[in-house]
Amino acid sequence: MFDKDDEGAGIGLWVAIGVITVVIFGLIGGLVIRHVYGGKAKTAVMAKAPTAASAASGDAETLLDAPISGDLAATLYFASGAAVLPEGAAAELDKVKAALAAAPARKLVLSGFHDASGDPAKNAELAKARAKAVREALKSAGVDAARIALRKPESTVGDGNSQEARRVEIRLVD
Repeated sequence: MFDKDDEGAGIGLWVAIGVITVVIFGLIGGLVIRHVYGGKAKTAVMAKAPTAASAASGDAETLLDAPISGDLAATLYFASGAAVLPEGAAAELDKVKAALAAAPARKLVLSGFHDASGDPAKNAELAKARAKAVREALKSAGVDAARIALRKPESTVGDGNSQEARRVEIRLVD
């Protein structure tokens, strides 16, 4: 295929074959690791939730970056630009407290949402402030802070109801 004098082309071919082989083995290895440890990784993320909630008293706040999971216990809808609990929040929080009492091994994950309009950083901070307001209300109602974790704020997509962009979801997780 190549002349004996064409060593550069031969070396280039072997380098290309080597790179392709490394990429293929890397992809296969990654898929195997994900398959083998996939379920355990999710458990490990949720096991960190109590430490994230207990760290809330400090300046640095740890937010979960896990996919939304668990059973939806309640959804609170906030006014535009506000992080003050809406009217009727107490009734929803009572339902959450009852669900926690019925499942003592479960924890709560609070997810704040915002829309994509405006400054994304300010919107994310507002969604986080709303989730923190819900957390403080739950703690005031007697829920142990170790059972509450905050999830990173998430932007809603699509042309849905603007109220959906101003919500905090409360989920029960294992």
